[in-house]
Parts: sequence; structure tokens; C-alpha cells
Amino acid sequence: MRISYQYRLKPNKEQKEKIDNTLEMLRYQYNYQLAQRFNWYETHRCSLDRCPLVCHLPELSEKPNRFSQQASLKQLKKERPWYKNIHSQVLQQVPKKVEIAFDRWLKGDCNGKKSGRPRFKGAGRYRTFTYPQFKQHNFVGNKIKLSKIGDVKVIVHRPIPQGFVIKTVSVTKKADGYYVTLSLQDESVPTVKPDFDVANIVGIDVGLKFFLVSSNKYKIKIPQFYRKSESKLKWANRKLSRAKKGSNRWKKLKNQLSKKHKKVADTRKDFHHKTAYNFLSCYDVVAVEKLNVKGLARTNLAKSVHDAGWSSFIEILSSKAEKAGLMVVKVDPRNTSKQCSNCGHIKQNLSLANRFYHCENCGKAMCRNLNAAYNIKARGTTALVNNAQTISS
Repeated sequence: MRISYQYRLKPNKEQKEKIDNTLEMLRYQYNYQLAQRFNWYETHRCSLDRCPLVCHLPELSEKPNRFSQQASLKQLKKERPWYKNIHSQVLQQVPKKVEIAFDRWLKGDCNGKKSGRPRFKGAGRYRTFTYPQFKQHNFVGNKIKLSKIGDVKVIVHRPIPQGFVIKTVSVTKKADGYYVTLSLQDESVPTVKPDFDVANIVGIDVGLKFFLVSSNKYKIKIPQFYRKSESKLKWANRKLSRAKKGSNRWKKLKNQLSKKHKKVADTRKDFHHKTAYNFLSCYDVVAVEKLNVKGLARTNLAKSVHDAGWSSFIEILSSKAEKAGLMVVKVDPRNTSKQCSNCGHIKQNLSLANRFYHCENCGKAMCRNLNAAYNIKARGTTALVNNAQTISS
């Protein structure tokens, strides 16, 4: 099992300069290698599918890839000796990042989904570098030894779990300081806990009026972290737009705005973690909808959908359940709100504005979100039973 722990770094003035210089040099190299890819792509692509008997083709160059760009780093250090101040494996991660971004644009990821055209990174946009191999003895107490940077103080707010080994270390610069992310690995595979109760299941329906409504009639009002901070963010944005770009005042205001955005994101993430923990401490199985959040984010409710952060919550819930030996079941979201949880009748003419469900067939009346939570729980139970039958057969 692989998990990540993030700690705050407290570097001194000299170490801060080294981290900032490392990030800036890596940014230059990222942009240069990305430009190499674009140049090759533009000069070698052609819309013609045939040519005449006599034609003059331009001289074709070798396609740049991760390994050829990594091999060029040796010459780079000869021509620019200041790149020797960066650990070799940290520098070798740049071609890997470039290749991932470029391939996702042209080929797509493992699921075939393509990303947008990679962009060159402006000043301050390259924020993370990674040590792909890290030795355990370099992190002792509240100090971590980072090659070419030195021994940096770490605020260890929680110990590393027993049995886990540090595999990689990433240093990130954020608006409020520097952080280190430890990727931890445990060879043992998490198993379902012995006293796992399949009947102890709850269904939850997420929404915009209530963040979630569970099948046990528990409701959590949506906190709207971004909406509540929107006026302050607008005011900070307005002040930033009036400052001269690149000036000291502009940098100060930009940092203040970044801190406000980070506070909103951190508060939302903390809310998601606590909510997920509360449900998993009471139930062994949680049934949720398999939502198409990207599709919902293209509607006029986009700001509210992003503010709620349903995808992040379900991802956190699934991760916590896996580590605790519990289960999260994702069910088909179609007609969960329109189908009666009592008789199964589907009410077609149910608008989004109507938040109360009244069945025309059996006369059942209840909150629309609660009705959906009942249906989600029923579908989750059915999925567990079918899965158990498949395994037994």
C-alpha cells in the first residue's frame, strides 16, 4: 500500500535561496525540453496522405524522448556548470514530466482521456521537485537531509506509521511556505477487517442545498467555503489588478491572494476528511453515486459544484475506507432522485427546483435527497450481494 504524508519545512535563508534557485533552473529546463518537443512535432507532421513520384522531403530528425533528453543533461552541466548544484536524479525528473504532459496531449492517459496542450511555465509556476530515491536514515527526528540543499528542519506533526518505508521525497513551494511530501510504502496488502459487517451499510446523496443526506436521515448543510470568502477574494483581486505587474507591491498582493485561496482549499479539505472519518467510524460500507462531476461543472451550477468538491470527498472517503479495511460502493446515479424508494415508480416530470418527492403511485412523501439516499443504499446492497454470489460461484 502507498500513502503520502506532508510536513512543513522550516529552511533557513540560505536553504530558501537554494530551493528557489533549483525550482527556477528546473523551470528553464522544462520549458526548453517542451519547446524541443513542439519543434519536432511542428516540423514532422503533415496533412498530406500521398506525394508525387518525384518529391523533396526535408531531412528528418530523431524524435526527442525522455531518455534522449536525459542523456543531454550531461552536456548541459558542461555548458552551464551551475546546473551541478542540482541533484542528478532531481534534474532527470524534468524530461519525465515533459513526456507525461506531451503524451497526455497526443495519446491520452491509460483511460484514453486526453489533456490540453502543455503550456510553458512562467516565473513561479514550477513549484515541485522530487528525489525519486531516498534513504531512510536521511530523515531522523525533526531534520531531513536533502541533497545539494542540506539538513532542513521539519515540523513532524504526526509520526510515520510502523512498517512503512520512505520511497520518494518531493519538495513543494506554496503561498505560505515550503512543504515536503513523503511517499510511504508498506509491502503488506490491506485486508478487510475480521468483524466486517456487510449489513452495516449507509447510502449518502450529495447535493448543493445539503452537502450530503444519508439514509439514516442525517443531514450536513453545505458549508460553501468559496462563496463565503468570495467578497474578500474579489477585493484582493481588484487590488492586485491595480498594482504594476512585477513590482514589489504586486508580488506582495499576489502572495496575499494566494494565501486566501489556499485557506479556502485547506478548509474544504479538512471538512472532507472529518466528514469521511465520521461516517467510516459508524458504518462498514458506504454507498455513493458514481457522478460525472466534469459534466455537472459545465452547467450554470459550475461554481457551486466546484465549491462543494464532491470528487475530492469521495476520493478521500475511498482512501480512508481502504486503509481501514472497510468498503465504499459506487452505484449508478440514474433516477436515484426520481425513483420512489418505497414502490420503485419513476416520476418523470420532477424538476430540479422541486426538493420534495411525492410518489403518485403509492403516495409516499419525503425529502427528495432522503429518497435518493434510500435508493443509493438499496443499490449498494444489491451490488454487494451480486459481488458475493459471483465470488462464491
